[in-house]
Amino acid sequence: MKYLAQICLVTILAFTACKESKKETREAVEPKQEVVYDSFGEKITLDDAISSEKLLAKFKDLKVGDTLDVKFTSSIEDVCPKKGCWMKLPLAEDKTTFVRFKDYGFFMPLDSKGREVVVNGKAFVKETSVEELQHYAQDAGKTEEEIAAITESKIDFAFEADGVLMKK
Repeated sequence: MKYLAQICLVTILAFTACKESKKETREAVEPKQEVVYDSFGEKITLDDAISSEKLLAKFKDLKVGDTLDVKFTSSIEDVCPKKGCWMKLPLAEDKTTFVRFKDYGFFMPLDSKGREVVVNGKAFVKETSVEELQHYAQDAGKTEEEIAAITESKIDFAFEADGVLMKK
């Protein structure tokens, strides 16, 4: 019996010692947070959005007057400082697309520059007149000299958005 008690004591100590030596190390893992978006215009989803680089490739195949229904992701390079009625989104290779909103039905917040967006609508190539370019320059706060220097129309990659999601 004396030996049985000693064996039990040694066994209990062995299991306890092994258990302590196998301490688990846990790394602090932050819970995965869902990305939240503000919605403007028509309700859209993130599904099937292409990159801005892929949109640029599609733009290169379009001619003036062609349109393409598309949803893409980008970040806001510039926004109309007066009321948020337009925005410029970078595509790639120093190219941008000028985005207006369908029927002026919604506007972007004036402080949205730099925010990531998903934009749904129609992409098209258009010729922008001198008068329209001067108007946009005036909206952007350009000087009278800069506005007067605009003397030629320009071929633009344009976009009419019916819905926008912007990361909060």
